[in-house]
Amino acid sequence: MGMPRLSILLPFYQAETTLGAAVESVCAQTFCDFELLLLDDGSTDTSVAIARELERKDDRIRLLTLPHQGIAKTLQTGCREARSAYIGRMDADDLCLPNRFAAQVAHLDAHPETGVVSCRVRYGGQSDHQAGYAAYVEWTNGLLTAQDHTLNRFVESPVAHPSVVWRREVMDRGGGYGAGSYPEDYELWLRWMQAGVRIEKIPEEGLVWRDPPSRLSRTDSRYDPDRFSQLKCRYLLPAIPFGRSLWLWGSGRVTRNRFRWLESLGRRFEGYVDISPRKTGQPIEGRPVVAPGEWPQEAFLILGVGSRGAREKMEAFLNEKGLLPGRDYWAAAL
Repeated sequence: MGMPRLSILLPFYQAETTLGAAVESVCAQTFCDFELLLLDDGSTDTSVAIARELERKDDRIRLLTLPHQGIAKTLQTGCREARSAYIGRMDADDLCLPNRFAAQVAHLDAHPETGVVSCRVRYGGQSDHQAGYAAYVEWTNGLLTAQDHTLNRFVESPVAHPSVVWRREVMDRGGGYGAGSYPEDYELWLRWMQAGVRIEKIPEEGLVWRDPPSRLSRTDSRYDPDRFSQLKCRYLLPAIPFGRSLWLWGSGRVTRNRFRWLESLGRRFEGYVDISPRKTGQPIEGRPVVAPGEWPQEAFLILGVGSRGAREKMEAFLNEKGLLPGRDYWAAAL
């Protein structure tokens, strides 16, 4: 048996109710030339027994039982164990649609300049109860090209973690998973894009992205909004041009708190932009608050307002003035 073309990493912890369906959706793919690494993160329920039975039934499956150490370190082990030139991700509480990996492998084969390919995802939660998460899925599904991902990388994580496939060589260029007090997937995308890695997304849906109450992004402190902000600012800093004054669009306390890490890293906001006539003309912490278009001509802007629809209006206003993302501003809030 030769080397598989694709290694799929599926970490799990206490996943007895969902693991079987997730694995079956991978095994039913139209693309068959893969190995599936089931990475047990120290489960104490019946997950390991379920995984062993799945391994017995399909010789493409390999089970690795590990001590409980968290998803980042578990994925580090998976990357070391993976044998293929392409590495993909899957989670134990999601479902693959049948043509997902065939489409992603074909995309990487046809586009040697692409380092990571994602796919559109189908939201598997309750949109009426989790409107914010559903809106995020709609947003990320709208990002397809490498430019889409690059220019929107500071808004939010531009891809769903379990939806990606990447070239092994990308890890040689930008490193692998980091384990720290931050969301490991978003940090990886930011670091890889900073290193020039192209991330693209195929337009087909390839994953049903479930949203159970136990999802790590809802329960783990590494995914707290404050951790996202701190991480975002760390990668924003080198992407802000030197020699230009820095202004924040959004003078409210919540918006200012999102980006306080930038100031702790040494980039001070010279002033704020706000659409409210009640706020303009009233300095905050000794810094001016001005109406849109009244900031200094040479200023670089961070668009920090996160209310629904605000970012699109701000970008339209700036684009009409001939200002460009990355050159004159960064959008940095969903």
